[in-house]
Amino acid sequence: MTVKAKLKAALTHPVLGLVLRVYVGAVFVSASMYKINFPAEFAETIAAYQLVPYWAVNALALIMPWTELVGGILMVLGIRTKAAAAAIGGMLVLFSLAILITLLRDIPIGCGCFTSIEEPMGWDTLVRDLLWLAMTVHVYRYPSALQLESGLFKPLQEVEA
Repeated sequence: MTVKAKLKAALTHPVLGLVLRVYVGAVFVSASMYKINFPAEFAETIAAYQLVPYWAVNALALIMPWTELVGGILMVLGIRTKAAAAAIGGMLVLFSLAILITLLRDIPIGCGCFTSIEEPMGWDTLVRDLLWLAMTVHVYRYPSALQLESGLFKPLQEVEA
């Protein structure tokens, strides 16, 4: 077996998919808790980015955390994993763009990812989100071990009478 084949086997192994799926899902469940409990503070964080029209801030502050929570739970449990990974991946793309724009504009705010009391974000915040995005792409692309959907959502088979 060549080195390339061994590397591919390791990177596509279902246990790696399981670890990444549970990790990213748990991160999003954890991140959603503060935002759900303190939507007004989260709305202030969204407004501080200066990227969203004022009339959309409150709606985003209410919808985004619940999307994170549901997506995270689905990822952890392995239910509708591709849909959850697509939703979380889409959010990570938007978060990464917002962080990049804010860093380029030199606005000293915390990212609002887990609490409102954070140090001003830096390039490490962007790198972290891009790593999570790469993990999410892996979860979307490759199967993982212990997915509940593999047993729950199998296609029905016709039974002969």
